[in-house]
Parts: sequence; structure tokens; C-alpha cells
Amino acid sequence: MSRHVVAPVTEVPPGSHRQYTVKGRPIAVFNLDGEYFGMLDRCPHQGGSLCAGVISGVLVSSKPGVYRYERKGEFVRCPWHGWEFDIRTGQSYCDPAKIRGKAYPVNVASGAEVVEGPYVAETVPVRVEEDYIVVDM
Repeated sequence: MSRHVVAPVTEVPPGSHRQYTVKGRPIAVFNLDGEYFGMLDRCPHQGGSLCAGVISGVLVSSKPGVYRYERKGEFVRCPWHGWEFDIRTGQSYCDPAKIRGKAYPVNVASGAEVVEGPYVAETVPVRVEEDYIVVDM
């Protein structure tokens, strides 16, 4: 695995994201309140750019008619077909019958447990070193 300095931290302020090319691959870097997460900037469904997608939270229901909006800004939705991925882990809630994604190990801070689908967007480790965002590939 090699280190790649992609940008100063000021280039990706909290709540934002940007795409960088690392070793010829498009990498989406997300800043969730000072924690940096990276994933391949391609939806595992049909390759849509996740950086071009909508950032949102998740709607949770404990019973019919009762809903809560949680984890605001922690999910990215593919602009092509609406598949949603947890920015922290790459995990998807989608469960189509014939499309399968490959899970990749990630090095991220622990988060709340969620009901996970079998599909995962490819993630890459991202960290900060002396005010620069560093991607490991």
C-alpha cells in the first residue's frame, strides 16, 4: 500500500466532498465533521459518480407511521439510480436480486450499527497528516 497526499485539509471542509485521481482511479473524499472517508467514485451498480450524488441521512422507522431522520450527511445517493451508501463504510441498503458488489476492508472510526444490505461501494483509507489529506492505496 502506498501513501498519496491529495490535498490540504482546507480544500475539503466539514460537510463537503471532492473527487481526486489516485493511481489513475477516481477517489471520492468525504469530510464528516473532521473525519475523512474515501471510496471509489463509482457506484458498484453501473458506475455512476458518487461525488455527483446527493448527500443525505437515513429515514428510520420503529413501527408503521413513526419515522425519524438520522445520521444527516452520512449517506451518498448515486445520481443515476438512487442507490445509497454509508459514507463511513461504503455499505449499501440496496438489495437487488442480480447485482452483487464486492466488499473491501476499510479503516474507519466505529459508527452506529445499521441493517446492512449485501452491497458495498469500494472504500479507501483516508487520514490527515500535518494538515494534508492522505489516501492509502
